[in-house]
Amino acid sequence: MTDGDASTVHKRIVLHFPGFEPLDAPAHLVRFARTAVQSTQVWGLYFHVGSLKDSAGVPSFDVTATGQGHQTESRIHIFDHHRLVALLAGKPLHRRLMAGYASAGRVVRHGGLIGYFRHAWRFGLFFIFPFLLVALAFLAALGAALAPLLLGLPVWNLLWSTPAAVALFRFVWIPQAERLHTLHLFADWELAVAMAALDRPEINLWLETAVEAAREVLIAARDTGCDEVLVTSHSMGSTIAAHVVGALLEREPDLMQGRRIVFVTLGGAILQCALLRPATRLRARVGLLARATGINWLEVQCLTDSIHFYKAPVVALCGHEDAPPARIVTIRLKHILSAERYKRIKLDFLRVHRQYVLGPDRKSSFDFTLMTAGPLPAFDFASFSQAAMPQIPVIDHPVSQGPAFRGQAG
Repeated sequence: MTDGDASTVHKRIVLHFPGFEPLDAPAHLVRFARTAVQSTQVWGLYFHVGSLKDSAGVPSFDVTATGQGHQTESRIHIFDHHRLVALLAGKPLHRRLMAGYASAGRVVRHGGLIGYFRHAWRFGLFFIFPFLLVALAFLAALGAALAPLLLGLPVWNLLWSTPAAVALFRFVWIPQAERLHTLHLFADWELAVAMAALDRPEINLWLETAVEAAREVLIAARDTGCDEVLVTSHSMGSTIAAHVVGALLEREPDLMQGRRIVFVTLGGAILQCALLRPATRLRARVGLLARATGINWLEVQCLTDSIHFYKAPVVALCGHEDAPPARIVTIRLKHILSAERYKRIKLDFLRVHRQYVLGPDRKSSFDFTLMTAGPLPAFDFASFSQAAMPQIPVIDHPVSQGPAFRGQAG
């Protein structure tokens, strides 16, 4: 590969839509820099990660990848939704519980539960899990409150057993359940229902702001020129990315013309929202994405990850059987991680789900840093496998973790 090689990306613009995590743009920068250190050690490329700045109205940072005879400049824009996470997760406990169960009820009422078990049964279990766990904690607390009556004691004993049961529920069982991020998942489902129905003004306003910011990024990319526009999204971020890019296709389809655009979902959960009956706008935007000329859609999936719709035909299930499907690429965590790390995390379903955007221990067919900041076109990853891994000329001297990573590698 040389500078004159047409397959080399010299300049790239990335729009990244993270998953439902309480991380702001600086935290995502720290994560990216840490994964860049791991990718440097694995691939022999040197990734220089710059500082955070405001570019086209959205936080961004620059990454320079240097190898033998080539250099790639990538500007990564972070469309994080930590404000929405804080809005939904910052309520008092009783309101979080009521909002979560109300959202679960809407999911069931609008056909989500049946759809989940039909197309990805493990995702159906993921939906049930937090609500069942808290329900069991509530029943245990109710049993503790009624214990005096069950034991044949006088009714006045309820005066002490009831507050004791409330205290057990609030300060013992809920914190224990929260070790499994239960209340965080309550908020996740509240946002999923809102993204399906688009019936929450404050969330719709945030989404409109993201659309305008993405428009400014794409205009800037058109004016300055780049080899590739890459839209990456993880988990819930895939629904947000589909809304944002789909809205731009509705309003200004010419904005997407004349450039190489790759739309990548990582453990994508678009169907989490799109299978709900009110998600008509989201399903329409999925169709626009699938049919858009010049946009290549890549779905990166992993069998070990239960929090997505493994091998489900997203475009067809959104009602667009005649549209080009997303290209599905499957990865194996045991090929990406060391045996020790894989053994340690494989039963932690949320940690497994995050691995798409975390660093590798060994060379494999997929690497988030290499895709978003390396010299290879993003859609090339559709053809990689363990038998045909990315081939990159590396720098011919040892790579050190120098000033570019100071304070960021973590």
